[in-house]
Amino acid sequence: MDIRQTTINNIRTLAADTVQKANSGHPGAPMGMAPMAYAVWMSKMKHNPKNPSWPDRDRFVLSSGHASALIYTLLHLTGYGLTIDDLKGFRQWGTKTPGHPEYRHTVGVETTTGPLGQGVANAVGFAIAETMLAAHFNRPDFPIVDHRVYAFCGDGCMMEGISSEACSLAGTLKLGKLTLLYDDNEISIEGNTDIAFRENVPARFEAYGWQVIRLQDGNDVDAICAAIEEAKKDERPTLIVCPTKIGFGCPAKEGKASAHGEPLGADNILATKKNLGMPEDDFCVLPEVYEHVKAQMEKNEKAEEAWNELFAAYAKAYPELAEEWEAWHSQELPDEVALNDALWQWDGKMATRNTSGEMINRLAKLIPNLVGGSADLAPSNKTNIKDGGDYSAENRAGRNLHFGVREHAMAAICNAIALHGGLRVYCGTFFVFSDYMKHAMRMSALMKLPVTYVLTHDSIGVGEDGATHEPVEQLTGLRAVPDMLVFRPADGKETTAAWLTALTAGLPTCLILTRQNLPQYETSGCEAMKGGYILADSDKETPDVVLMASGSEVEQMMGAKEELKKDGIDARVVSMPCMELFLKQPKEYQDKVIPPCVRARVSMEAGVTMPWYRFTGLDGKAIGIDHFGASAPYSVLFKEFGFTVENAVKAAKEVVGK
Repeated sequence: MDIRQTTINNIRTLAADTVQKANSGHPGAPMGMAPMAYAVWMSKMKHNPKNPSWPDRDRFVLSSGHASALIYTLLHLTGYGLTIDDLKGFRQWGTKTPGHPEYRHTVGVETTTGPLGQGVANAVGFAIAETMLAAHFNRPDFPIVDHRVYAFCGDGCMMEGISSEACSLAGTLKLGKLTLLYDDNEISIEGNTDIAFRENVPARFEAYGWQVIRLQDGNDVDAICAAIEEAKKDERPTLIVCPTKIGFGCPAKEGKASAHGEPLGADNILATKKNLGMPEDDFCVLPEVYEHVKAQMEKNEKAEEAWNELFAAYAKAYPELAEEWEAWHSQELPDEVALNDALWQWDGKMATRNTSGEMINRLAKLIPNLVGGSADLAPSNKTNIKDGGDYSAENRAGRNLHFGVREHAMAAICNAIALHGGLRVYCGTFFVFSDYMKHAMRMSALMKLPVTYVLTHDSIGVGEDGATHEPVEQLTGLRAVPDMLVFRPADGKETTAAWLTALTAGLPTCLILTRQNLPQYETSGCEAMKGGYILADSDKETPDVVLMASGSEVEQMMGAKEELKKDGIDARVVSMPCMELFLKQPKEYQDKVIPPCVRARVSMEAGVTMPWYRFTGLDGKAIGIDHFGASAPYSVLFKEFGFTVENAVKAAKEVVGK
């Protein structure tokens, strides 16, 4: 048997053993995709297991993340540090081999995948990042940024709408270094895909502007390698259609839905190994396979050595650019940003979407690798970098990304731009449409990616557009996501605090911004970076009542404080722009801001009341909106729904007992 075929069959049996040992997982797709995996990982992909963070490595995305046994098998065989014992611990507590591939958890995994289709959008983001960096750094004879993106996807990925969004954009942008290999096995959990999916996928991608290469047999490794070489010659992204058999090699289950999401069974494993001409031992890797793969990886070590030499020469020829390269790939915030008092200066009433827009442009002058865009709403979101240029197929140096009306893909693409390294990225839409991209935002949090989400038109303040466009439950939904920071600033300085937090926290940050103008407060400032702070203190050491709010409703609470003072009630106003950061502060600080002895507390926020009860307590009162909005000028809605100084005063008197 040819050593390549032997290696492919060993990939199949090792993946099948991995799933069988766990008695859980998906063996069929890894067995069907093994030739694709060999062609990419061991023949065509530029990667060095001895340095997984090599900047100019090709990126690989397993969008069909349920086939994780495949990538773990590849990571083991190619020398990324996964052991046979790690494979034996598949899907078990405390192992490096979770049920779906997880970034940061397993060395060699470029992005967390599993939610189908998102990996396809991640691949588009990786390809965009490569072109942006290449446009900025490459010079004649110095292509220091020159790598490709390979992604595997299946029928499920193709069914998900996010793949259509992302691939349409990829075709428009002519991302020629993106190659998508389609595991066309025509099987889903419920049976043959023709029960729900009969479209002509190649024709769809041709309509998107992709090069499409149809293979006759997805087991033909030579044909796959030739198709990859063909992809390299085209300025368009390439779809390689690989007809495969799920569970290939298993006599009883090949091509059947039962091979998808359950172990093959001990008897079927033995029959498969016999059928493929492989040893019957569990987790057996033939010595000649190890040797063959090792030889294949040595060429990649030499490729990185050549790149290191190229970069050294580049640094001598272009020392300023080499220094900038290091700065762009650093997570540290430049001193000219961190220590810049001018970023905190704001005058006059402004909508926080406007202060954010101005902040983006102030930052863009200081952080040249800050890039971003909106889902066709930049004029409303205020996300455009003035004089930054528009990124396109014709202008890779543009800093403004135009995603079109594709919120879900936008977020997943930005995840990959953050993952790639070298760029700081943000994206924007109306807050209510964050629902469209929620799962990609969840993946931002799961991977702890510093993506900044600019979410404007933050409440019933949207006004005349009505209930369809007025977010009321979204704040609570995002606050429930672990490792997600949700910032709803009340003025310019709090908006500055939000942006600086987004650039330094190492977590995804949502900026929830108003359409309507808000006042500036003399006492606001960097304390907002603690999430909650005393904006206006009481005259007494212990206030009679604590008034709490975020965003636009801080104005009502400041007015209520003055009105209560006339009636002899001493109030403290606490601005709470980011609950998550406040709850991370030491208890001593939290108690100083909201004294436990003061049980008279009132909160006001133009969203559902649920998250505020942890602060108002049993004796307090939360003013919010636990129903959908309506169509009317925002000032009318605020009055009708109780977001007024008068209602805050009334609630305060009730909790104080007056």
